[in-house]
Amino acid sequence: DPKRKAAFGSVGRRIPYRILHVINENGESLGNMHRAEALKLMDQHNLKLVLLRENAEPPVYRLMTGKQIHEEQLRRAEKKKASPKTGMCIVQKELSFSSTIARNDLETKTKQIAQWIEKKYHVKVTVRQTK
Repeated sequence: DPKRKAAFGSVGRRIPYRILHVINENGESLGNMHRAEALKLMDQHNLKLVLLRENAEPPVYRLMTGKQIHEEQLRRAEKKKASPKTGMCIVQKELSFSSTIARNDLETKTKQIAQWIEKKYHVKVTVRQTK
């Protein structure tokens, strides 16, 4: 699916950098090499070049099999799913009532509080004292 964004920077032949740091499929460093040499290695071993670290100087690429790429994508998806959700808006509800509240009103408000807690909202209850 062309619309689906890959989990890796660039996979395959489209490499914008001239000099790359290449790691083989076993995780051993092959050192810095020209893009053409890396592509030749990729073709010889029937592997794909995958961008690991773009910000490094030179960028780090790894030769991987299709199975390794798939496993790495699954591992990254699991890690992303396991990490706490950042940017989630915490909903806070506040309910206030007087100390002379009628029994049925109190039961209704208690049910409302229970529903909010089920939805993982933060609930603040204030009881006002009547004079």
